[in-house]
Parts: sequence; structure tokens; C-alpha cells
Amino acid sequence: MPALAISLVGVGVLWRRADHAVREATRDQVVGQADFLANTFSLAAEREGGGRDAHRAVTWAVRNNPAMLKHVAALRIIDRDGVVRWSRSIEEEDKPLADAPRLLAFGPGTVSFDEPQWALPFFGESGRGEVVYPLGGVQCAGCHTGQATMRVGVLQLTVDEPSLRQEVALVFVRGLGGLWTFCVLLAIGVSVALRIFLTKPLARLTAAMQRAEEGDFLARSPVVGEDEIGRLSASFNRMVAKITSLRASEIDHQRDLDQARVELELKGELEKTNTQLSSRLQELGILYDVSRTLNATLNLREVLQGITQIVPARLAVPKFSIMLVTPGGDLEVVAALPANSEGMTFAVGEGICGKVAQTRKSVYVSDLETDTMFRVRGGAGARGRGCLLSVPMMIRGSLLGVLNFERPEKAGISAEEIELCQAVADQAAMAVQNARLHEQTVELSITDPLTGVPNRRHLFTTLEAEINRANRFGTQLSILMIDIDHFKKLNDSAGHSAGDEVLREVCSLMRRMVRRVDTLARYGGEEFVVVLPQVTRNEALEVAEKLRRAVEEAPVPHREVQPTGKVTISVGVSNLPVDATEQARLVDCADAALYASKRGGRNRCTTFAQGMEMHPGRERGPHAQRRRTTGEVPIIKPAKREG
Repeated sequence: MPALAISLVGVGVLWRRADHAVREATRDQVVGQADFLANTFSLAAEREGGGRDAHRAVTWAVRNNPAMLKHVAALRIIDRDGVVRWSRSIEEEDKPLADAPRLLAFGPGTVSFDEPQWALPFFGESGRGEVVYPLGGVQCAGCHTGQATMRVGVLQLTVDEPSLRQEVALVFVRGLGGLWTFCVLLAIGVSVALRIFLTKPLARLTAAMQRAEEGDFLARSPVVGEDEIGRLSASFNRMVAKITSLRASEIDHQRDLDQARVELELKGELEKTNTQLSSRLQELGILYDVSRTLNATLNLREVLQGITQIVPARLAVPKFSIMLVTPGGDLEVVAALPANSEGMTFAVGEGICGKVAQTRKSVYVSDLETDTMFRVRGGAGARGRGCLLSVPMMIRGSLLGVLNFERPEKAGISAEEIELCQAVADQAAMAVQNARLHEQTVELSITDPLTGVPNRRHLFTTLEAEINRANRFGTQLSILMIDIDHFKKLNDSAGHSAGDEVLREVCSLMRRMVRRVDTLARYGGEEFVVVLPQVTRNEALEVAEKLRRAVEEAPVPHREVQPTGKVTISVGVSNLPVDATEQARLVDCADAALYASKRGGRNRCTTFAQGMEMHPGRERGPHAQRRRTTGEVPIIKPAKREG
């Protein structure tokens, strides 16, 4: 078996290496084809003097050499505007290509002039490979006037998976199938041998032992061979013979049995005591398991799930539920087994659980059919069956909730189990309280206490995750930088308490208008940031305009002290990857656009444009003058603004 396992592993390794070699050879061939086509196109353009004749010359060469482009699925040249300038299929020429943005990302400005780029991995899940080759230079000057020294487009070459790779895979699959077939045949042979030489002799010996157990001490097991089973059969025969002789001395030992009976009675008392001790140890073990499970996490939902899973299993309780006190003072079933009762609410004093919440004491009903307080919801006159124990969860005199233990048997919960359930309730109350305190601490660390929205720390954490997701799936991401106009004048005129009230009102209004997947956070002071995943620049500008109009038209308090008689906002919009490709730059672009809105008269929305960061209001001094002169991109730093 180890040799077979090693063989399987070896075949798999050889398969991977052969597949890798085929892929590498195919990739080298495709690169050579791309390079050959690019050079052919350039030579044809130079010989034909440019124009469409160069395209046709290359087309003639490609169509008259079909073996050269074996497995090629697509071959085209795309200019910088995303239009197909030449294609293996003439009907594609002079038409825009939907996939052009992805291909042009490997084009001008990204790689060296002569270096091909992999646009797709070779032979992955798609079964295809793709090469993107930059084109340009003096050879293209005839068609692309004024662009002789620049790259004018890219050559795209897409190939299908070669048949050689499939044939190699088929060979190795058949080899693996042969090895597996050999394994199965070997297993069958071993099974048959075990049945002949082991199972049947053991069956005969077992039959003889069963006859001896039933009192037939004349039963003998046939001894076949000198192997271990044969020696075991001989030993069994000798043992049965000795038992036969021992039966004769049974009367002599009767007196000893009477004495042994007294000792057994004492042993019974000892076993009873041991049983009680074992029960106590089991209870302690249950408490230990419950405590360990509940203290393993500080997440409230995981704590409730842990209680629901371990308590019914260890206490053999078919029905179990956890009820917590809601902010309104009622009891709500937050976790249950079975889960069909989750979400039910009971008022304090309603039913058995309500009575427990009202008296803060455990209630045990041994027979639910005769109890007048218990009713099964869902049918008029419906009643429960079995017994029910409700235990309050208390922390320093405060009620957190109620645990309900229900069994289908009448009086099915003993006094010892009631004490154990009360101890479990104390452990559960402590775990629930710790989880709630942990959630409150986490909430305070990421939430702005004035407005209730995420703070700056949580904003940058969320923004980083959204940027990574957008880069991974190739989607866009927009952010809005929002500032309340003339906020300093509002604080000076009406006081900081009025400013806080305006902040809360504006924040509440914007939070109601954004999507659930969007993130509204307080950036600092009177500034807010809205993260809009999968939103383009134009769509983000529409969202910004909607927020601006809503704030302008809303009856925000203290708007009469503002210069315009209303509370307004200015918004700056930036987009990934149009304006920036990393977090700090994206925020700085939105901030620069916000400054442009301020300079333009406030109460407006502005998208980022190149040059906004160079405005004198953004940066002063000799460094700013040098950057404006040379065109150097500055590093934007947050600055204090007025209103």
C-alpha cells in the first residue's frame, strides 16, 4: 500500500510537470508569434508606405500561413481610442472593442516599448491565454501623424488550449485509473483471503463459545491447523473441560457464596455512593464545559449559539430557549432549540417566563397540562405536555433574561438538575453580560459619539477594504467629501450646542438617503465622507447633488443665523481608478474638489479635475510655485478651512 501511494503521488507529480512544460512551450510559441506579427506589421508598413495597404499586406501574410497561427482564436490591433484598426476578421475593423479598456491598461505608459504583457493567465479556468503587445514607433508615422515617437496601440493575440495538453492529461488520467483499479483488485484479494483463513475459523470458535455460555459444557471447537486460531481453539477446549470438573465442587462453595452475598450488599451501598459522586462529577463537568464554551468568545450571537448547542445536549433537554430583556422591558426569544419559537415576545408577568421575570425566582412546573399559566401559542386552547423549568439570568441584582428547560415527561427534572440549571443560568448570565460589554466597547471605539456614524478610524479601515475589493474585481469606487458651509459663523452666532445640533440633524438626513452598502462617516469637525462602492463619477455626482438639495431644502434648526438663511453643504467628488488608484490620493482628490466647490461660491458639487490641487488656495510658497511651473504632482495634505 505505501508503494501504491508513492506511485500515485509520482504520477501526479509527473502529470503536473508535463502539463507545466506544455504550457511553457505554448506560451513561448505564442510570444514568438506575437513578436513575429508585430515585426511583420512594422516591416509591411515600412515597405508599403503606411496606410491600409500595410494592413492588407499583413492580412494576406496571415491568411496564407494558417499553420503559423494554429490555435489562435483572436488577432487584432487596437488604437488608444479602443477602436480596432486591424483584425484577422476584416468585419471588426474600424469598430470599437468592448474589451478595449482592459487591453489598453497594458498599453502606452505601463511597460517598456518592446515587452509583451500577459493579459490573461495561460490555460486557467477559461482554457485560453492572451498576449498584449505594445505597437508604435516610426513605422506607424504614416498612418498616425504626429505620433511617430509614441505607441499608438496594442496587438492582442488570444490562443485556445492546445490539444497536446489535453492528450497528456488523458494519458496520465488513464495511468491513475489503472493504479486505482490495481488497488481495488488488491483490496478484494486481501478481503477474500481474510474470509477464508480468519473469518470462518473465528466463526466456528464463536459458535462453540456461545454454546458453552448457554450451559452446554460438552461443546468443543474443531482444531484445524497449528496457527493462532488452532491454538486458541485447543485452549478453549481445555478450559471447558476444566469448567466441567469445577461444577462438581459447586456445593462446597455454597457457604462461601452466602458470605459473598453479604459482601455484595455492602458493595451495593458503596456503588450507590459512587453513583452519587459520579453524578456530582458529571454536573461539575457540565458546568466546566459550559463555562469553557461561553468564555471562548465575546460575540453575543456566538455566545447564544454556544449555550443553545451545549446545554440541551449535556442536560438531555429536547426543548430549550433563551429569552433576553428588550430595551422596552419585554422578554424576547433570541435563541431556541428547535428554532421555531425565535422572535416571540412576552410581557413581564405573562406566562411562566413572565412570572419568573417579575419575581426574579425560578419556577418549576412538573405537569404543564394541569398548569393554568402555560399556554402553547398558535392554537386556541392548546396546552403543553411534560414539565418546564424557567430560571432567571441575574447579574448583581439586574435581570438579563430567562432560560427555559422543557422535557416531554411529567416531573422529568429532579431537584439536583434544578440546582444545576440554576448554576448554568448564572454562567450564561455572566457570558451574556461580558459579550454585551464587549460590543459596547467596540461600538464606542469605531463610532462618533456626537452623530452616531462611524468615526475617522473606522472610515479608513472600511475605505481600504473597499479599495482592495474594487481592485480585485475591477469595479469603480467613488467618495464624497462633504463640508457644512459657514459652520464657523454658525458656532460664533448661535453657540457650539447649536452647531452640534446642526451636525446631528444633517448627519441623520444624509444617513437616511444613502444606500445600506454605502458608508457615511465623520471625517472631522463639520466634514463628512461618503464611500460609494461600484459607483461611477457621474453617478457619484448625482448622489452628491441629491444630498446637497436635500440639506438645502430641509428645515434644519438654526438655519436663520446663516448668511443665506438656510443650512447648505459643499461636496467634492473623486473616483477610483479615474482620479486615483490608492487611498491617500483618492481622499486628497476629493478634498481638492471640495476646495473647488468652496471657491466657486459654496452650496455646490464638484468632481475632481487635474490642476485643482495646484490652486494657490491649496498650497503656497516656493515649492508650490515650482510645482506649478514644472507640472510636478504635489502631495496633498489636509488643511484647515473656514466654513
